[in-house]
Amino acid sequence: MNIPVTVLDYGIGNQLNVLRALEHCGASVKVVQKASREDADAQRLVLPGVGAFGDGMAQLRARGLDELVQRFAQTGRPFLGICVGMQVMFDASEEMGEHRGLGLLPGRVRAVPAVGADGSPHRIPHIGWRALEEEASWEGTVLADVRPLERVYFVHSFAAEPAQESVRLAQVCYDGVPICAAVHQDNLYGCQFHPERSADTGLGVLRRFLRL
Repeated sequence: MNIPVTVLDYGIGNQLNVLRALEHCGASVKVVQKASREDADAQRLVLPGVGAFGDGMAQLRARGLDELVQRFAQTGRPFLGICVGMQVMFDASEEMGEHRGLGLLPGRVRAVPAVGADGSPHRIPHIGWRALEEEASWEGTVLADVRPLERVYFVHSFAAEPAQESVRLAQVCYDGVPICAAVHQDNLYGCQFHPERSADTGLGVLRRFLRL
C-alpha cells in the first residue's frame, strides 16, 4: 500500500509515533505545519495531539489549521482526531478555563472525575490500558476490526462528553466511571486513546482508517 495521508503538526502532538505507525500500516505521510489551499485537497487528514486543549487550539489558529480542518470536514473525506485531536473536534473545553473548539461535533470536554463510582479517589491523569465497549455498531468504522473488550492505551485528564449519544462509538470504564473512547459522525472519527501506542489493536484501527 502507498495510501496518501496528511498529518497536521501544530506543535503539541506526538507526531513521530503517529507517523511511524501510519507508515507501518502502508501510508505515505505528508506533514503540514501551516495551512495552504492545496492541503484542503488531502485524501485523508489526521490531527494528533498531546497536552492542553487551549494550547492546541491557539496553535491551530496561529497556523491557520483550524480553518483547514473545518473546510476538510465538509469534503466527506476521512478525518481522524487522536487524543487532544479528538477533543478539539467538539464545541468547547473546560480545561484551565473556557476554550472554544473546532465545533465539528456538538459537546464539551470536561475533567475526568477524580473519584471512581464508589467515591474512592483514583489516579488522574487516567493512564493505562482499558477495554473498549461498543456504544454503536462498529461495522464500517475505524473500529470494524476491533473486538469488543480489546484493550487500548490512554493518557489524559479530560474527556469529551458528546451532546448527541449517536456520536459515541465506544467507551471505557475507569473504576466504574464511563469515559468516551471513540466518536464517529459521517466522515469524522476521533479516538481518545492512542492507536499508535495500542499494539496490534491500535494498528488495526489505523489500517481500517486507511481503507475508508
